[in-house]
Amino acid sequence: MDSRYWIRADRRRDRTHALAALDLPPIWATVDAHRRLRGPYTAAGSLLRMVADDLLERCPELAERHNIELLTSTPELAGRVPSAWHTLEWEVKDSERTRYYSRLHTRNIANGLAEVLRDYLAALGGGPRTLVFENAHEADPSDQELIAVLLRRGDLPDLTVVVGTSREPLVDPRGEIDVSLAETIAAHAQVVDACAGEHPLPDHAAQAYVDSDGTDDDPLVLAAYLALSEEARAALHDARAEELARSAEFSLRLGAIPYHLEHGSDPAGAGAAALRAALDHCHKTGLYQAAADLGLRGRAVADRASETWWHLTMQTGIVLAAVGRADEAEVLYVEGRAASTDPAVHLEMAYSTAMLHARHYPEAQRDYVRARAWMNLAIAMASVLTDPKTEAFQSVFTRNGLALVEVREKKPEVALALVNEGMARLDRDLEPHEHALHRLVLRYNRAQVYGAMGRLDEALADYTYVLERDPNFPEHHFNVGNVLRRLGRDEEAIAAYREALRLSPPFPEAYYNLADARLALGDTEGALADFGYVIELDPRHVDARINRAGLLLADGDVEGAWRDVTVALELAPDNAHLLCLKGQLLVEREEYAEASVALAEAVQRNERLAEAWAIRGTIAVASGDLTDAISYLSRAITLDDNPEARFNRAVAYEESGDLGAAILDYDAVLAVTDDEDARHRRELCAAATAR
Repeated sequence: MDSRYWIRADRRRDRTHALAALDLPPIWATVDAHRRLRGPYTAAGSLLRMVADDLLERCPELAERHNIELLTSTPELAGRVPSAWHTLEWEVKDSERTRYYSRLHTRNIANGLAEVLRDYLAALGGGPRTLVFENAHEADPSDQELIAVLLRRGDLPDLTVVVGTSREPLVDPRGEIDVSLAETIAAHAQVVDACAGEHPLPDHAAQAYVDSDGTDDDPLVLAAYLALSEEARAALHDARAEELARSAEFSLRLGAIPYHLEHGSDPAGAGAAALRAALDHCHKTGLYQAAADLGLRGRAVADRASETWWHLTMQTGIVLAAVGRADEAEVLYVEGRAASTDPAVHLEMAYSTAMLHARHYPEAQRDYVRARAWMNLAIAMASVLTDPKTEAFQSVFTRNGLALVEVREKKPEVALALVNEGMARLDRDLEPHEHALHRLVLRYNRAQVYGAMGRLDEALADYTYVLERDPNFPEHHFNVGNVLRRLGRDEEAIAAYREALRLSPPFPEAYYNLADARLALGDTEGALADFGYVIELDPRHVDARINRAGLLLADGDVEGAWRDVTVALELAPDNAHLLCLKGQLLVEREEYAEASVALAEAVQRNERLAEAWAIRGTIAVASGDLTDAISYLSRAITLDDNPEARFNRAVAYEESGDLGAAILDYDAVLAVTDDEDARHRRELCAAATAR
């Protein structure tokens, strides 16, 4: 039985009829994902509010382990779920916060929520269930990402997922995304096209449209709403906003309440204020796509002369940049500069524009000359600020931005000097408690520069200093683990990665590094499991597939390795290591001609790939092409002198009649191994030479 369905129809009622006709396990829940209802995680929050009482009683350990995911998606659980780990972001004033979540935070939350559902369903028992997501085409990107993750994950075998959308093609959010619902649903779900039916127009259709919070998809209902006068529509929205505001459910303030107020009688005042508050919440919690939508809507209704408009402009630019929409952010900054002569505004705009060119534009579009020019302007403007403490902070802050440009231009020594000067100045000009977070950010940045320079002990000292003062921030443990790995302290690195994962939603990078450290310690079983979970979290993780395929091949599972290599080559067809691995697998399958083609392609992509040269040489020995064999194996030995390549070249020399060269290679093998075959063949060569 299929466990993934995609029901398409322009009307929800038609999709509901099609759903009823499917042979499905019992329906566990049907949730509406329309973002106008509750903004980001409308669907996830609806499901979790529905099961929260039982989940928290039955599986309290899930609430503690996944507190960030639960509180981000379902803020109504505050006070019932252990608070998200206390880090400095939440202690400092908003004006002092300089560190935000990664763009990939919502992907990690989606995978964490999938773990919650997996483990909760296992605790429930009782067999298969069906979860229905409606209006997925109108979902916030956070819910679309979650739905895609549930569709593609293979560790929820008892959960049938049904997704309802209109017939229009699904469109991914603008900017950079990690998981595409459009691609995932097409690859994993069986399409069910529902028949259109006749549906009577409800009484008081305009009121029904507003009461649905603008989600009713009946065109006649919408037409009745639009037929009202502007004043009448605004009055309906005001009344609905007032009704919803009496609820204690915070998520309404991220969806329906701002929607009604921006369409009510005071869009520039109450509407802009509600959109601003929702934007600020989403920015703080890493929900950048939702924040960008809220900010753009807020700017559209706010008075351009108001402080709210300026706040919305700056914050919207920041979140647009965070999701890879740097070109749109720059348009806002140009508009902001054109509308103001305030030096503080121009300082912020200059700094933010510099960061677009140094960090946020795609790498091919980055312009470090422009980045430096804008950052220098920001530094110059900071230097003329009249308040001494503000001037000190802004001067250090902008020079820290310049340090990033220096790093990107491969000048780590210059960046290091800038960071050191900034740290010294803040210690000199500010009180110890002032700008505590940014002081740690500077120390963190210095650790990164030290790491890039190979000064690992100093990098570890700085990362450790930061971690001790902000111990619940998972990235600090992750970075400590990375430096420990580079120092060869693998057991300590594993402990650091485990702590990072304890404090964070699951993220593939930590599991990948954990697997790599386990492999270095000889724990192939643990490494295989961790590489497998990386792929569960991120099926497009090419390196995890390469490593898992290598382990599977070493364990004799040629077909399992072949599956990983095949998928990975679809993602990275020019990857030399993958082509080499493909060649190895083809050798195992005795498809030597195809193996030679793959290996030739591998060394064309990376001529320093010793393993590919060695395997080419081995194939050539077996086929009797001794001149090529010696050439290929000599190249491999130049890159990586190891006994296996030496032995194979010795055989090639022996069979070509160059016994002296063969003896030298056999001697090299016997100097580091007790290979009986090499000893025997050397004796034969020596005897033949004596004769």
